[in-house]
Amino acid sequence: MRVLENFINGAWVASTGTTLLDVKNPATGELLAKVPLSTSADVDAAVQAAKAAFPAWRAVPPVQRARYLFKLKSIFDQHREEIAGICTSEHGKTFSESYNDFGRGIENVEHACGIPSLLMGQNLEDVASGIDTKVLRQPLGVFAAITPFNFPPMVPLWFLPYAIATGNTFVLKPSEQVPLSQRRIFELIQQIGLPNGVVNLVNGGREVVEAICEHADVKGVSFVGSSNVAKIVYRKCGETGKRVQALGGAKNFIVIMPDADMERAVQNAVESCYGCAGQRCLAGSVIVPVGDAYERVRDLFVAYAKKLVLGDGKAPGTTLGPVVSGAHKDRVLSYIEKGIQEGARLVLDGRNATVDGLPDGNWIGPTIFEDVRPDMVIGREEIFGPVACFMRAKDLDEAIRLANASEYGNASSIYTTNGKAAREFGARVEAGMVGVNIGVAAPMSFFPFGGQKASLYGDTKAHGAAGVDFYTERKIVIERWF
Repeated sequence: MRVLENFINGAWVASTGTTLLDVKNPATGELLAKVPLSTSADVDAAVQAAKAAFPAWRAVPPVQRARYLFKLKSIFDQHREEIAGICTSEHGKTFSESYNDFGRGIENVEHACGIPSLLMGQNLEDVASGIDTKVLRQPLGVFAAITPFNFPPMVPLWFLPYAIATGNTFVLKPSEQVPLSQRRIFELIQQIGLPNGVVNLVNGGREVVEAICEHADVKGVSFVGSSNVAKIVYRKCGETGKRVQALGGAKNFIVIMPDADMERAVQNAVESCYGCAGQRCLAGSVIVPVGDAYERVRDLFVAYAKKLVLGDGKAPGTTLGPVVSGAHKDRVLSYIEKGIQEGARLVLDGRNATVDGLPDGNWIGPTIFEDVRPDMVIGREEIFGPVACFMRAKDLDEAIRLANASEYGNASSIYTTNGKAAREFGARVEAGMVGVNIGVAAPMSFFPFGGQKASLYGDTKAHGAAGVDFYTERKIVIERWF
């Protein structure tokens, strides 16, 4: 069985860790590979390689660094279907979802190709008589990213292109649950001829995360995952003086007004809740029909959910894949049980879902609760599975209050044909990303990505101009010549 390696200083090397985890296809149960739980010594080797590569790499002109990324974008385009297939095999999402997953990552590479313009500073002549001032953007050194299981190709590419385009060097720890996409992506990165040590990859779990956060030579850390871990990463990085962007969990509300284009709104909301089996930080979680829209929204939502086709993500016609692992399936099922115990009404039950010929898949069908209250566990906590919760609101004010009562503030959406309602919602809802007639409010690569409240801990949001800010230090030069 294939045992994955780390990529350090331009070469694939065996981990010093002795514990191996199985990487399985969540639809079939097939063992795909084994991934090592690397050690702090492996992290140190990667960081030292990145540190040694930094002085020469930062001296490479930005226009030349951009040319590496142009090559990478071209190679990624050529291998998009291959990477999508790997992603579906290890994660379970449908092939089209995997294809778009990697596509969003490629968009970040494409945007980072503009780094000569993105790095431009500011200047002003004669701030005082004979004195000029300019702002320079400069790289800091070694950066690292710790990424989640839910978007294996995309999320690492929120960080890697910007880190190296700005002149820093980089260490990635992909999720140990889905390491195969990044293994292949790093093989493709090898083809563009980056100097050794500029990019590195270390597989592993908690020990690797802690070693990255505590390493004195790591200047900044990007994290995406649960809010509980995001808080820990934020604290540990703060203790060692690092920059940090720690993107946490979500409980995203979708408000549907009575004047909405109802068929389109509900169909879109179903796609938001059940796409990627609900395993995304922008997935709709709580549906809030306003006023007399409630019954119609609920009935349409149930009807559309019942039409979803559960199955292997590679099979034609599949619209809902498995959840990522047996452990995650148990976690989602435990939330469904909690909802029942708390008195929510189970309108659609996905607990006993099966797929013919695939008895070992991690199947959960679309699940719907109504009569959910904000104080219930399923109304408060992130489930991260194909479970939708319905809450009632008599008007827009109450809907906004329900959304703002959540500790999270990642994304929120409204469906309406009324511009005043949409504007008021956008201004008042406490969420970092807001959708108007859009159920997955995912910004393009040239805009920042990130939430508010318990959904984001740290200095800046991911990618776009915020990403360039995160990876550079602004130096102010005030000069006078006699």
